[in-house]
Amino acid sequence: MKTNINFNLFTPTKLLFGCGKLNELGNQSMPGKKALLLISNGQSVRTTGTLDRTVAQLDKANAAHVLCANIHENPSKEVVMEAAAVARENGCDFIVALGGGAVLDSAVAVAAMATNPGDLWDYVHGGTGKGLPLQQPGLPIVTIATTSGTASEINCWGVISNHATNEKIGFGYPELNPVLAIVDPELMRTVPSTYTAYQGFDALFHNTEVMISRFVNVLSEPIALSAIEHIAKYLPRAVKDGNDLEAREAVAYGSTIAGLTMQLTSATAEHSMEHAMSAYHHNLPHGAGLIMISNEFYRFFIEHHACDEQFVKMARVMGMPDADKPEDFLTALAGLQRACGVDNLKMSDYGFTREECDTLARNARDTMGGLFAANPCEMTHEDCAAIFEKAYR
Repeated sequence: MKTNINFNLFTPTKLLFGCGKLNELGNQSMPGKKALLLISNGQSVRTTGTLDRTVAQLDKANAAHVLCANIHENPSKEVVMEAAAVARENGCDFIVALGGGAVLDSAVAVAAMATNPGDLWDYVHGGTGKGLPLQQPGLPIVTIATTSGTASEINCWGVISNHATNEKIGFGYPELNPVLAIVDPELMRTVPSTYTAYQGFDALFHNTEVMISRFVNVLSEPIALSAIEHIAKYLPRAVKDGNDLEAREAVAYGSTIAGLTMQLTSATAEHSMEHAMSAYHHNLPHGAGLIMISNEFYRFFIEHHACDEQFVKMARVMGMPDADKPEDFLTALAGLQRACGVDNLKMSDYGFTREECDTLARNARDTMGGLFAANPCEMTHEDCAAIFEKAYR
């Protein structure tokens, strides 16, 4: 692949990265006077004390808040609309998103719908979305990440599901980029090992997809390789011992920096394909779905010799310094999956049937077809369905 020296870069987010950074929130200038404090419907930020610490920091910054705890995994447009209504009804003028990928993703959509009329799907591009432009700027967003996976803490994209239409689509506008992001690996120590692995592979694949994208460029490639190297080296340690802060910090780096690499380049159809999977099976964790299809997805491009040198580069930073053929990437990827205990995931365990493969391939292209354009070579509908079939277990 010829090195592309053309790129667009827009980074309006102030990022505070490192252990203990939550303690600096109260010293920052808040973008408003009253926050919608958005958290999940689970208990983790409460039981760990992270919620109380965040509230204390907001008090220190003289910012009032209203708590909204309705976000679930694979968040739906209904919970987005509910949270936006809470923000409007309570006069909130900014959002603090405290949580993992679901909360961070939702914040983008909540910020938009707190100030704009109608339904979220009026503004979604793809599928049955109407693709209308936002009429008003969204609320400013402050993000506090408690997991390492989506990179939503520093970009303007969130993935939202429409259960009525079996669609899971990325939603975002550049003006919805967070104004402030805090990534404090100390907040991630209690993430269970299984979810540490799922989220870590989501972060890994953001960067590996950038590496094989036809839009990879002179800036995104070295950053993505750095992120891949850190995740491959440290994710098994983070899975084994959640209190290993060196490992947590390295994985968090690889995850957060993907927000930059994806903005500079683009993810590929691997993400479109997984969104189709969890659009139909809402209990499927996003990272788990990506792992299930990853070996066959990358094998497709290796067999087509679409970007051999990119796979070799990735294999080398994933612990195979003498790699000299693209298949070495598959070896490194399989080894990392084994090291993290996720090499035996099965689509059938989440209710998938082999007969769904054609439907999933069609949904992937209908709802997020734009990512197929980033693939390093053409992938037809039949190719996509075949990848699902080969990955099915």
